[in-house]
Amino acid sequence: MTDVIQLLPDSVANQIAAGEVIQRPASVIKELVENAVDAGATTINVLVVDAGRTSIQVIDNGCGMSETDARLAFERHATSKIRKADDLFSLHTMGFRGEALPSIAAVAQVELRTRRATDEVGTCLHLMGSRIESQEPCSCAVGSSFTVSNIFFNVPARRKFLKTNATELNNILTAFERIVLVYPEINFTLHSNGQELMNLHSGSLRQRITDVYGRRYGQDLLPVSVDTAMCKITGFTGKPEAARKKGAHEYFFVNGRFMKHAYFHKAVQQAYERLIQIGTHVPYFIYFDVNPADIDVNIHPTKTEIKFENEQAIWQILAAAVKDAIGQFCEIPQIDFDTEGRPDIPAYSPVGSDHITAPKVTTSPQYNPFRQKPSQEWQRLYEGLPNETAPEEPTLFPEAVEVTGQASITDIAPTHYQYKGRYIMTAVKSGLMIIDQYRADVRIRYERYLHQLTEAPAQSQRLLFPEMVELSSAEAVLMTDLLPSLTTLGFEVTPIGPTTYAVNGVPAGLEGLQPENLLRDILTDATEHISNLSPLTSNLSLSLARHAAIPYGQLLSNDEMDTLVNDLFACENVNYTPDGRAILCILPQHDIEQLLG
Repeated sequence: MTDVIQLLPDSVANQIAAGEVIQRPASVIKELVENAVDAGATTINVLVVDAGRTSIQVIDNGCGMSETDARLAFERHATSKIRKADDLFSLHTMGFRGEALPSIAAVAQVELRTRRATDEVGTCLHLMGSRIESQEPCSCAVGSSFTVSNIFFNVPARRKFLKTNATELNNILTAFERIVLVYPEINFTLHSNGQELMNLHSGSLRQRITDVYGRRYGQDLLPVSVDTAMCKITGFTGKPEAARKKGAHEYFFVNGRFMKHAYFHKAVQQAYERLIQIGTHVPYFIYFDVNPADIDVNIHPTKTEIKFENEQAIWQILAAAVKDAIGQFCEIPQIDFDTEGRPDIPAYSPVGSDHITAPKVTTSPQYNPFRQKPSQEWQRLYEGLPNETAPEEPTLFPEAVEVTGQASITDIAPTHYQYKGRYIMTAVKSGLMIIDQYRADVRIRYERYLHQLTEAPAQSQRLLFPEMVELSSAEAVLMTDLLPSLTTLGFEVTPIGPTTYAVNGVPAGLEGLQPENLLRDILTDATEHISNLSPLTSNLSLSLARHAAIPYGQLLSNDEMDTLVNDLFACENVNYTPDGRAILCILPQHDIEQLLG
């Protein structure tokens, strides 16, 4: 019987490793930019074509590599970051495993041009599918230039499952933002298909956040700073008025590395308890500086999950730091009382106060109010007043109306009943039907907007004064794709800068909503569902319907409820909203009778 266990070739092993490390073009950019940071670069340029499908180029002015190092860097587990196992507990670099470059070379065509400052000429290296095609001297600037072309060219299944260019570009922007927010002292640029998306100059952390997300973020940030023996926490958190239901940018960084931590997120949210509405979130950018020996970053291929040795203690420090930031820097309006006619009370001065004596209080020891005889003519006090009866107290149940003759229940009671401004209750043949008024209106408006987008352009209501909306780079990229559909919906949006737009008009019937918030929420919804925007009109129609629908708590007349119910049952789907939430339910008559015994 022959042996069945075989040693895999390096090319196959690299492709297996690439399945965990290189998941999409954004993973390539993350690994290459982190390597550039570790190389001491002060300027990093990223250029992508077709959202990374065709090519990805990362250029830096770091230390560069020698001819031998350039070739060895693409070998598995070859790294300059660590030497022994103990180094894993004192990491000060972004990368350390030595898996990124061989994983990239295993699934793409790679060209590397690199030169050290001490070398006269550089090295040009070509690889394809983990195989070195050529290596020769070349003329290049100091630093490294990686060009990754045709990603997943030899893994058709992986390439087939890549999302649309808009989705992949959004993932690239997300990965890029997680790095540039950590290193405000480094200059970064990002180009897509020859168009500049980001041009970030070195500066302070607040300036970097403002450059990435717009000036409005700089106005809504509160500084957070605490230094203890266990850890140092710095960064910014948002003011309570900056809370949003969707689209709040929430970032944790530890020792310059982005991380996801639901436990610490809860600490930040608890600091805003009773300050923001339930279901909303505030943006925050929190940076932890912890002893590398107290954390473990080697638990996930993407290095976004990190274990802390003193997790509970750091949680308490974080919660206290955020509460302190809110208490110190949150602006509280002062109460300005009316001072007209108030007495002028001079301030006390100890100089010359010897002649001041305390006031004397005189009392009568013989006074006793119980010795006086009460007045027997108290009725005279009420003479001349009208004889009014005491008002009747409201009862839980109104007086029953007697039904006589041919009168029916519909003659004396409304057809529908609104419960707590949220549900519409109405009697049906099989029992009691309960309708969620907000979800019902979402379904009605969704089908209307969808019909407008597919049949004819909607009417637009122009604004008296245009509203300026400043977007982030990721939102501006998405806005370019959404502009035609927004115009069909009735929006009049004009670009006046790379990331600035003017809203000149909104769809008719939405005059009461704030155009800036409405547009931002539509972009947030599109960003969260960008992978399944087919067709795009469905997502836009749903987003607009959510914001224009009847809110919870709004009281409706019987006619309004009747119209809402009739419009709902004229829809194609009366049971569920477009995103799958139940609109109505029926309490059977048999169950009601059982409940009442």
